[in-house]
Amino acid sequence: MTWRVLVVDDEPDILELVRLNLMQSGYEVETATTGAEALACLERSSPNLVVLDLMLPDRPGTEICRQIRSRPEWSELPVLMLTAKGEEIDRVVGFELGADDYVTKPFSPRELLLRVQAILRRTQSAGEKQSSELRHGELVLDLDRHRCSIRGSEVVLTAKEFGLLAALMGRPGRVMTRDQLIDEVWGSEVNVTLRTIDTHMKRLREKLGADGTFIDTIRGVGYRFAERSAA
Repeated sequence: MTWRVLVVDDEPDILELVRLNLMQSGYEVETATTGAEALACLERSSPNLVVLDLMLPDRPGTEICRQIRSRPEWSELPVLMLTAKGEEIDRVVGFELGADDYVTKPFSPRELLLRVQAILRRTQSAGEKQSSELRHGELVLDLDRHRCSIRGSEVVLTAKEFGLLAALMGRPGRVMTRDQLIDEVWGSEVNVTLRTIDTHMKRLREKLGADGTFIDTIRGVGYRFAERSAA
C-alpha cells in the first residue's frame, strides 16, 4: 500500500518543500492552494492524511478541518495542521476541531516526516486490529501469533526480522528508508546503525529463500516490498 497525502498551503515554497520531502519518502502527494481546491481534491480522491495550513486565502484551515470532521466519509481522515501560528490558543482550537497533530512554521522537514509517519502508523495499527494477517502469495505473516510461514511451513524469524518483514509487507509497493525502519522496529533504542538494517535484511532474505526476492533494495534509500505476486 502506498500512502496518499493531500498538502494544502498557499505558500509555493512551503508547498514544494513538503511535496518533495514526502515524495522522496515514498508517499503519493496531491497539492492544493485554497480551501475550495482542497475540498475538491477530497471529493475526487481518497488521501490517507491531510497536511493543512491554517491560513488560506479563501477560508481558514479550521473551517476545512470542521468540514472534514462533519462528513461521515471523512470523519476518520487524519489531519496534520501546518501553520505559522504558534500561540497555545491556536493549537487548542486545532485539536478541539479534531486535528491529529500540529506543526508550526518554520519547521524541520525531518520533524514533519516523522509526525506524518507517526500518524499513519497509528492509522495502520488501527486497521491491523481488524486484520492481523499479512499475505503475499504463499508467504503468510500472522501478526497475532508472531509466526511466519511459506507454503504452510514455518519460517523461524528473530523479533527484529519479523518486525522488518511486517513493516514492509504492511506497505507493499512503498519505499521505506532505513531511518523509518529503525524508528518502527527499534524505536527508542539508540545503538542502531544503518548497517544494522542491511545485516538483518540479508539474513531475512536468506530465511525467506525464493520469496526473499519480494524485498527490493532501493540503492541509497532503503527497501520496498513487492506490490503483488508475480503472475
